[in-house]
Amino acid sequence: MPSHRPAAASAHVVDPAGGCPHALNAELRARGSVADIVLPGDVPAVVVLGHDALKEFLSHPDVAKDSRHCPALNDGTIPADWPLRVFANAQGMHTADGADHRRLRSLVGNAFTARQVERLRPRIEELTAGFLDDLGRAAADALDGVADLRTHLALPLPLSVICELLGVDPEHRGRLHDLTYTVVIATDTTPAEVMAAVHELVELLRTIAATRRAAPGDDLTSALIAARDSDGDRLSEAELIGTMRLMLVAGHETTLNLVTNAVRALCTHRDQLDAVLDGGATWADVVDETLRWDSPVSWFPFRYPTQDITLDGTLIRQGTPVLAGYTAAGRDEAFHGPEADRFDVTRPGAARHLSFGHGAHYCVGAPLARLQATIALERLFTRYPDLDLAVPEADLPHQRSFIGNSVRTLPVRLLGAAPR
Repeated sequence: MPSHRPAAASAHVVDPAGGCPHALNAELRARGSVADIVLPGDVPAVVVLGHDALKEFLSHPDVAKDSRHCPALNDGTIPADWPLRVFANAQGMHTADGADHRRLRSLVGNAFTARQVERLRPRIEELTAGFLDDLGRAAADALDGVADLRTHLALPLPLSVICELLGVDPEHRGRLHDLTYTVVIATDTTPAEVMAAVHELVELLRTIAATRRAAPGDDLTSALIAARDSDGDRLSEAELIGTMRLMLVAGHETTLNLVTNAVRALCTHRDQLDAVLDGGATWADVVDETLRWDSPVSWFPFRYPTQDITLDGTLIRQGTPVLAGYTAAGRDEAFHGPEADRFDVTRPGAARHLSFGHGAHYCVGAPLARLQATIALERLFTRYPDLDLAVPEADLPHQRSFIGNSVRTLPVRLLGAAPR
């Protein structure tokens, strides 16, 4: 079998600049649950778009995360400086299978159980209140009364929470976000930009790990280092850095997009916001419907069939790089019904979305993301019930990414603020 088959003539050529994915998803999904695509760099791949097909794929016994199962990544067919290699080359539980995956997941899993996450509620509430103060001050100081909600709430809240969990000093947090965005989210970057960002990110994470090794604390990084140092074969240095990187990225970039997308959805669907404020739905309902309707992650790389598999009648060859189409599956009418395109916080079954994954690699941080988003949304609209977008939704700039799914800024007017 050839190590790297050419793309089908009908394959969709992926735009590295990304943008709003929903029209494209609908077009591709109308042809079938699985689509041939060509990734930047002329790399043939596949994206799984239908809900049922994606659910089957995510837990398929003949699908792996380890890039050794993709010949093209190992035989020189795909160049060493291909920007999307960052999703294959990192060592951690997100690129491990079987016993290795269970070993790595066990080292962080206890920190993200529902019980452990609930203990963070007071701190998350405290941080949220402070960032809402910042949002209010920014709007009051602006001549037009407009403030960017991403800058003042949606980004600093999850970034602060995950950095506190990891023991990252405040001085590093802004740069860590810039680097993780370049490495993981932005897909219109050059190979040189990605390689430079990866190098700087790894060095910064090593600096943070060295600080925690010299002065251990009650944080996840110190716990990971202790596991490595007490039993050296449990966690390699590369796995330590890879796990820190995964926790940092997954711990804030996705929640940043989730909060942003939820606020945007509620502002453009005032009847849905009214339903929540009137008690007809909960903030947890808002979170799940946002995850379904406008997932924070669009097409996420990579998994690799370890032998030829068939999904919904479509053959996917062994070793093919496959992306999980979360935004597409969330609006699949075959599963979510004929009104899947409609944002409805009272929708039955909205929580059956796949935005946190499925199977062994289900997102370990899901309880933390849910808690932060529900607290942020409830406190935001309780304090500022008349908050609205400051520009038409169509004018909001989308992330230049086919991996992340959100807008780059979310300018809002707070208008009549409720008394505190």
